[in-house]
Amino acid sequence: MISQTPSPSASRTRIKHPASTNFQDDQDYPARKRLKRFVSIESSHSTDSSAEGDSGVNTPENEVPVTPDSRAEDVKNEGDDERAFSNTGHGTDLESALPPIKTDKDAIEDYEASRRAQQGVDLTLDERLEKRKWVRGKSSIYVDAFNLALETVLQDEVHLFDEAEQVLFKTWQELPYEAQYLYVRLFLRKTSLWHRINRLGYYSDIADLPAAVEILQASRPLPTPSTTPQVNPGELEPPEGQTLGGSFSFAEGSGDKITTLEEASSLLNLDELKALAKDGKIQGKNKTDLLKALRRTSKEQGGLRFGSLQRTESEETTISHGAKEEGESPQSVEEARSNRDGYFVGKILDNTGPCIKLALAPLKLFERVHLVFYRSTEWTEKSLTTIILARISRRNFPQYIISRSANIFPSRPLLLEFEAAIRTQFRVDNILEFNGNPTQDGLQQVLEIFEQVYPRWQALLEEEQRKEVGLYESGEGAYLRRFSPAWVYTRIIHKGSYVLGRLKLHKREHEILSELLSQKLFHAARRGAWYQRKALIEEHYMCNLSSNEGRDPEAQKKYWKRIALRTCEEGLRDCDCHLTYHYDLQKRICKLEKSLRVAKREQHDFGHVSLVKPVERTVEGIRVQREDSVTHNGRRKSEANGPISVRGGGKTIWIDEREGGGECSVEEMCLSWYRSQGWKGYHSEGGIVRTLFAYLFYDILFVYIPNVFQTPYQTCPLDLHTDSFYPSRLSEINHRLVEISNGAAADLIRSVHERESASETCIVGLDWSFAFNDLLEMVDCFENEALATICKVLAQEYRQRGGGIPDLFLWNPQENKVLFAEVKSENDRLSDTQRLWIHVLTAAGVKVELCNAVAREIITTLFPTITAVDDANFRQNIGKAGRLPFWYISAFTQRLSIRIWFEEDSQYTILP
Repeated sequence: MISQTPSPSASRTRIKHPASTNFQDDQDYPARKRLKRFVSIESSHSTDSSAEGDSGVNTPENEVPVTPDSRAEDVKNEGDDERAFSNTGHGTDLESALPPIKTDKDAIEDYEASRRAQQGVDLTLDERLEKRKWVRGKSSIYVDAFNLALETVLQDEVHLFDEAEQVLFKTWQELPYEAQYLYVRLFLRKTSLWHRINRLGYYSDIADLPAAVEILQASRPLPTPSTTPQVNPGELEPPEGQTLGGSFSFAEGSGDKITTLEEASSLLNLDELKALAKDGKIQGKNKTDLLKALRRTSKEQGGLRFGSLQRTESEETTISHGAKEEGESPQSVEEARSNRDGYFVGKILDNTGPCIKLALAPLKLFERVHLVFYRSTEWTEKSLTTIILARISRRNFPQYIISRSANIFPSRPLLLEFEAAIRTQFRVDNILEFNGNPTQDGLQQVLEIFEQVYPRWQALLEEEQRKEVGLYESGEGAYLRRFSPAWVYTRIIHKGSYVLGRLKLHKREHEILSELLSQKLFHAARRGAWYQRKALIEEHYMCNLSSNEGRDPEAQKKYWKRIALRTCEEGLRDCDCHLTYHYDLQKRICKLEKSLRVAKREQHDFGHVSLVKPVERTVEGIRVQREDSVTHNGRRKSEANGPISVRGGGKTIWIDEREGGGECSVEEMCLSWYRSQGWKGYHSEGGIVRTLFAYLFYDILFVYIPNVFQTPYQTCPLDLHTDSFYPSRLSEINHRLVEISNGAAADLIRSVHERESASETCIVGLDWSFAFNDLLEMVDCFENEALATICKVLAQEYRQRGGGIPDLFLWNPQENKVLFAEVKSENDRLSDTQRLWIHVLTAAGVKVELCNAVAREIITTLFPTITAVDDANFRQNIGKAGRLPFWYISAFTQRLSIRIWFEEDSQYTILP
């Protein structure tokens, strides 16, 4: 149990933070960088997190209300309001393991169109998928995916749902296709909003839309639930409206449910809002302004009569002046506001017609089903369609043992606690990361959550330790633990340690960090960050916060510096401390040994992994600068606005002078220069490295680990993008790294290529387009230990280290050398992930260059804007030297798609 934590304002000695800690002593803390959000139960490296990531969630217990003002000016397309998920570049663990396939609208239409069969034939889900049949009006890829998830979960993990929930599932399965289709399409849209029935636009798939709506809105009885709502740590009470009662309906009708002006006004498009504004004499420039004015008018206008509301009762005489008539109760004031809102709400609903919204309790139940199926809270519409399209794709997949365990969530209470832990984590993230710099009140809220979670976290740690010793086999525990509430609680404890530091409770922070490091079951990839922070506290703070035991102040400082030194040494010895943290730990060791005046012969020597500053190289070329430079009257903007300026942002365009003279990217221009110097190379941005990793670790990727292969269509295990991949295969990975260090890389690549290249097996990261002989030359040019180091980094942090690899991969067979080059044009800066990879590569002995592209010459071209031009007349003049009007040339370039370079005097040159 955590003891009562004193307030940061309590009376105690204030310890000034040393400058080397970069810790702000004042209360105006700098705003923290917002974390990148990754999918599944993961996120990326951040200021407070390490490589393995965080437990991610799109929606907490209730979706964040969508502000109607933020919607588009006029949503008329049904696809425009599909649920907006963050586009992070990653999907769920299951989605990430599937092959890269087209999942756009065309692919879905191809799927459905290619599966047409005779009308009137009833086909099951298995028949549609296995026999590749489809009947229009009888099935949809969205319904297939939704039902596939439900049927799979009910087949394997029905114990996670009580009797009432199973009755609801049975009722769902008995619904007609059109009702299921309507529900699934709404399920993939903004589920917190009302939808106008007359604008759903599913007429091609739903012949009788009113009947489908009526079926979904019908009330159905349920048996009394056999379980009672459970209370979870960090959550004051179960979320309201998410538990099933004695009856349910799949959807709600607008009827008397839409009572607020905010809900009603969000249903209007721009034209309808303008009509309402005109009637109410409301002004605004766009939809956002009109909505604000409408709501403001509803509160302030007093000149209209709303039902029984009299003019003397208006806000003009009661509310806006801040005075009430004698004897008037607060209820009458609220009633006046309600009546005014009711007038506008009624008028809006008369215009919109009936609306529909998914009922909350069944909605959350189906979201729980998808959590169990995808093993993630971050599923999207693409997740639903990807698995279906992968299943019917004509591709070859690796051979592995499929294992979908029913004990991912051992019991229903643990599943519900896991969901609650996700919601609690969302609250913590919302305070610390998503709303700017956290306030003192916010920090205290997180500290209270930390105190509530801490005892339960300790109990779950002990339980998981017993399972690890006596239950789990074949490394299965590492992946299963990711779905334990303790996984999420560990991250909350980690966040709590950050808050303790912000509140300057460093002694308690040190205790928590020590406890986090004492367990090796959860968030192993954070261990490097914990070692770093623990050593920093020991070096700078603990000497003033702990008993000196008779030591004088100077001896006390040295005592804790020696402890900090041991902490760093433990971090380097810890096999779970990722390689990316070693450099910072080594720097701190050297600093502490120098401060403690350790004898030179006893100091650590890290010269073999010391960083070498990358070589700065400058490559000159011709850059193409494009501008919007034509006004409506055909005049150049530069004539009125001064000299032409460089267009900011986006990719720069260059001329490839050495290989063809065409346009190219800055990376291709620099690659051409390196080729002229005798190097071979690719602009791959990590593609080469990931391909080599896939070749070298093919058999380890597909070795049997329970639960990580759950479909026959995976290109990698589900845990590859997590921090459980490395510890689950520690022995096999270390053995392979030794083989690579001993020069076996070329033989490993040959064996995989001979076995898999003919079928082009779908393997994560492996790009079959790279020439096989080039790959063999690359590994021959690599230092064996350097290649092993790169592979180890990817094995530990495949997801986080997938980005940031230098742009160009170069090798020189004559000199037997490998070179990475990071290309930067003017005003470009290295990102944190790029710096980390440069550190890893240089520490491994690989040469890295920073290639700065400098424009020796800038050719300005002007974007064509006018197309109404007589091409024949232009062709007559095209061979004549001279000065055609700029707009004339501009129009011609757009019409004929040829390149014309413009000089300052507007003369033109036509290039081949």
